[in-house]
Amino acid sequence: MAEQQETQPQFSIEKIYVKDLSLEIPNAPAVFLERDQPQLEFSFRNQGTALGNDFHEVALTSTVTARHGEKTVFLIEATQAGIFLMRGIPDSEVEPVYAVTCPTILLPFLRETVSDMSVRAGFPPVFLAPMNFDALFRQQQQAAAAQPAHGAAH
Repeated sequence: MAEQQETQPQFSIEKIYVKDLSLEIPNAPAVFLERDQPQLEFSFRNQGTALGNDFHEVALTSTVTARHGEKTVFLIEATQAGIFLMRGIPDSEVEPVYAVTCPTILLPFLRETVSDMSVRAGFPPVFLAPMNFDALFRQQQQAAAAQPAHGAAH
């Protein structure tokens, strides 16, 4: 029975933190006199790194750019990260944890960080939309599977 408990996969959140945060308002103070709503552009990326001793860091980054035509109103880039314990998880299952499980946990914290930063900068809150990381991961896998494997030996 003790052996069975040792082989059970374990996953826990050790720490969640803001790893990087930047704000640029290159055309201040003139942008605060604009009356038109800026157009928002969003991008996301995530990265996982093994830290050793079954600890892993996963970082989810969002870049939000607000523009009036060609003029940048503001740019917020925030990286929300976490340290996660992943013990007994097979190597083949680490990538889905990096790409789906951890970003799903981190997104609400990232949403709060970005919204808070936009308000502190003097703008209305920016709300990051909910994301289905599982669907994104499956799309990436399907796209990778459709690519011909170069130099793959079987």
